[in-house]
Amino acid sequence: MTDMAPMESWFHFLSEGQFRIQQSRNSGTYVFYPRMLAPGTGEDDLEWVEPSGLGSVYSTTVVRQRPPNADYNIAIVELDEGPRLMTRVEGLPPSEVRIGMRVRARISRPTDGEAILVFDVETLP
Repeated sequence: MTDMAPMESWFHFLSEGQFRIQQSRNSGTYVFYPRMLAPGTGEDDLEWVEPSGLGSVYSTTVVRQRPPNADYNIAIVELDEGPRLMTRVEGLPPSEVRIGMRVRARISRPTDGEAILVFDVETLP
């Protein structure tokens, strides 16, 4: 993926059904959103890695729409690896999403667009 711009790589991985984020080889720090250089150090040693896909809801809000459209949530999820990303939590009513809730990443393929990353509530085995 070194011949693609970072955002192009991100969307390419999603289109292939893969959730990837970047990690600095030197510091081990995980990075999101995709970029060319590691924040704080300016190192150009970022590589694409597969995170656990687990995290916690850091922040959430409900976007209310007039019928016939459905309400939905916008959430910031903090991955177990550290980075935070803006997304949606699906599988329950938007007003039931809570800060601290454990979630697991899933790639969604809406019929009207490109693959996107969403999260579902993590259920215990």
